[in-house]
Amino acid sequence: MKIQQVLAAETAQKQKARLATFMQALQTKLQVGPQLKLETISAPKISTNYLYGSKDTSLFDLLGPILVGFFVFFFVFLISGIALLRERTTGTLDRLLATPIRRHNIVFGYLSGYGLFAIVQTVIVVFFAVKVLDIVLMGSIWYVILINLVLALVALSLGILLSAFANSEFQMMQFIPVVIIPQIFFAGILPVEGMANWLQIIAKCMPMYYGGDALQAVMYKGLGWSDIRGDLLVLLGFAIVFIVLNVFALKKYRKI
Repeated sequence: MKIQQVLAAETAQKQKARLATFMQALQTKLQVGPQLKLETISAPKISTNYLYGSKDTSLFDLLGPILVGFFVFFFVFLISGIALLRERTTGTLDRLLATPIRRHNIVFGYLSGYGLFAIVQTVIVVFFAVKVLDIVLMGSIWYVILINLVLALVALSLGILLSAFANSEFQMMQFIPVVIIPQIFFAGILPVEGMANWLQIIAKCMPMYYGGDALQAVMYKGLGWSDIRGDLLVLLGFAIVFIVLNVFALKKYRKI
């Protein structure tokens, strides 16, 4: 028994000595072993490419083109509507209707006369917005002028049409929150795609929906004729419809 106890004690001592030797060697290797060089590990490089705009693009750069078109639309509508209303209330239109001239000649005459002022006003607004206010312009300025001229034609024909149903300047001003203000909400300032389906249908009945889309395509995205052609055709369709309605609206004053 004593021999076995002595052998067991020697075995335990040897195991302890081996364990101590192993632990000491492990600590030595951890202290003097090769260090991991973190600086040799490089982080992945991430590059950002912008489809439209740049890192300096702001929300105003996105909304600026829409506001240019809206101001052109609003000012032309206001001036044409009130001007024709003044001619009617002062008796100028009545004296004109007393002549053998036909209704469509009267409409095209007013469109031609006020159209010259609309062209001048549109060019001033566009150049002021681009050159003075420095609104972003990635495409051709001539496309911008063309889009705004078509918008001005729509606003001109719409203003003349609504002036036929107003009896005073105050009534003409009352058309603004009904006809003009909703235009800006469906022009692209608020995302139309996120609206309810019935609101999206109403948006597509607004001229500024197509005008805002075309202006953003040229001024912000730098697109060309093929991308704005559809919007311009729809705007011309609005203008033609309003002009035809103007001819029929004059029946209220004289049947020719």
